[in-house]
Amino acid sequence: MASMPISFAALLDRPDIWRGDSLSRTGAPTLPCGFPGLDAGLPGGGWPAGALTEILLAHEGIGELRLLGPALAGLSRRGLRLVWIAPPHLPYAPALAAAGIELANLVIVRTASPKETLWATEQALASNACGAVLAWPQGAKYAELRRLQIAAEGGRAPAFLFRVPEAASESSPAPLRIALATSDGGLAVRVLKRRGAPLAQPILLPSMPPAARGKTHHVDRHPVASVAARDFSARLVHA
Repeated sequence: MASMPISFAALLDRPDIWRGDSLSRTGAPTLPCGFPGLDAGLPGGGWPAGALTEILLAHEGIGELRLLGPALAGLSRRGLRLVWIAPPHLPYAPALAAAGIELANLVIVRTASPKETLWATEQALASNACGAVLAWPQGAKYAELRRLQIAAEGGRAPAFLFRVPEAASESSPAPLRIALATSDGGLAVRVLKRRGAPLAQPILLPSMPPAARGKTHHVDRHPVASVAARDFSARLVHA
């Protein structure tokens, strides 16, 4: 018996097909950002799981970790491991705790070269044992990023790569790319690439997540190490 033909309208209504003038409605899982305005501008309403998200920074410490703080805190409260690979600075433990991130679920991997950073990131993604993977690769090429994207697709963890602004002119397999800058004391998120129509205007966010307003700690601050930071550094892992 011949199968019934599928109408064009029914085909377009599939969640895994999206038009260029609208956001993707794919059923792939996402992780809420914690900022309603940003969630509304991302396909699926949040950070994509099982995929790369590139964050291009105007400069280090601009607010990148505050941007991810609500999502990371939610993952750590569920007992999921957060793996940070080759961060440029030792994170400030008291500020992370104030942001709701469980330090016991945080693993930092220090690497000796950009090649080791890429290898460690791929292994972390392929392990399917992480709640989220954050990496600071340097000079990554398209083929190397493609390997990371394939490794990410094999699991359900969101993967965040922090890169320099110049990377915006380079091709990337990451389905989501954003650039982060400051604006009136807050953050300006410019969506460079998403599964859907281009977003002409940046999304403006407060300097602190809604749940963290009124607190004096800053996740992106890197002061001289204190006793708490020294205790935290004992959990550093060498790749």
